[in-house]
Amino acid sequence: MIRDILLDTLTDGIKLLPFLFITYLIMENIEHKTSQKTRQVMKSSGKWGPALGGAIGIFPQCGFSAAASNLYAGRVITMGTLVAVFLSTSDEMLPILISEKVNAGTIFRILAVKVLVGILAGFLIDLFHRKQKGTDTEELRIEHMCEHQHCNCEKESVFQSALHHTVQIFLFILAISLALNLLISFAGEERLAMLVSGNPILGTMAAALVGLIPNCASSVVLTQLYLEGLLGAGAMLAGLLAGSGIGLLVLYRVNDDLKENIRITVMLYGIGVLAGIFIEMSGMTF
Repeated sequence: MIRDILLDTLTDGIKLLPFLFITYLIMENIEHKTSQKTRQVMKSSGKWGPALGGAIGIFPQCGFSAAASNLYAGRVITMGTLVAVFLSTSDEMLPILISEKVNAGTIFRILAVKVLVGILAGFLIDLFHRKQKGTDTEELRIEHMCEHQHCNCEKESVFQSALHHTVQIFLFILAISLALNLLISFAGEERLAMLVSGNPILGTMAAALVGLIPNCASSVVLTQLYLEGLLGAGAMLAGLLAGSGIGLLVLYRVNDDLKENIRITVMLYGIGVLAGIFIEMSGMTF
């Protein structure tokens, strides 16, 4: 049985490879061409920062959330704009959904909810947390953080960076799919589904905690669990809203106010949990 599980996992994973690579190739090309322009837009966004931040955040790359953290540390953008970027960013969710050939309408609805929650939360945070913008901005340190936490995307070509991401996420997917297949085979799919669906609030809170892990593995885990039917829409959204890629790591590194960093982390978790519970209780599906 274990041999069959290994074979099925590897076969399913290999089928995803071309879709993953094509998706990352397109996304890397977009980021290489627009990342500098995007940062300039965020700098000049003013009171409309949360709206722009929420829209920009849907691109699943390390650059935007890391750049937002640096810009906030220099008080070039507001806290609301930063949180909007963090909430809307999808990290590895989008490539996985595309490679799994999930319905385009489903993908759009998931992204739309993340963007809307991000924008709404961003405007509310700015409304109650007005700060005077600073003019002393520091040099972005995306390259350094990518080398240590994610990739060498600023130094590699588009093709190399896309290949790097594809291999990395392919291995994550294989490992997580294998673990899920083993769990389902030994524990039983119905039993696991009942366990998760029977505790929607605890499941949503736990998913949001997983989302806070500053690594692409968290978004891979949450997306795969949702696709396997072991995680509800609300719990998945709670985790993906709380997740910000490496954005939080950059924030803790470049922003000297530790209490403020903790408040932002708590806000991400709280917003993710509240949104997830609302979706679970309303019976909303994607």
